[in-house]
Amino acid sequence: MKSYRDLEIYQEAYQLAIEVHHMSLTLPNHELYEQGSQVRRSSKSVKDNIVEGYGRKKYKNDFTRFLVYAQASCDETISQISMINDLYFPENPLIKLMSDYDILGKKINKFIQYVEEKWK
Repeated sequence: MKSYRDLEIYQEAYQLAIEVHHMSLTLPNHELYEQGSQVRRSSKSVKDNIVEGYGRKKYKNDFTRFLVYAQASCDETISQISMINDLYFPENPLIKLMSDYDILGKKINKFIQYVEEKWK
């Protein structure tokens, strides 16, 4: 692993943040700067915390802390998407996006366990 870009969790978080960004721009105008802004920030925070943690990988506790922040941002993003889905998408088209974030959260959790147990 030469870079945070090599981490599967980073790659997935990055792609999902792009999906969330595009989805949020379809919200009604009055939500672009409320719910839209919040979901964009939380989704981008997942990838950004992975990057910041990786930058501190020399210090296992710091790395783990930022991965936990990434997981928390992942959970927040699921909550935000769920609210948006219920408010603006009665046909539930965002279920897959929520599921993808749920899977990402599980992968981040597994990576946290790996770092705690095997990181040097």
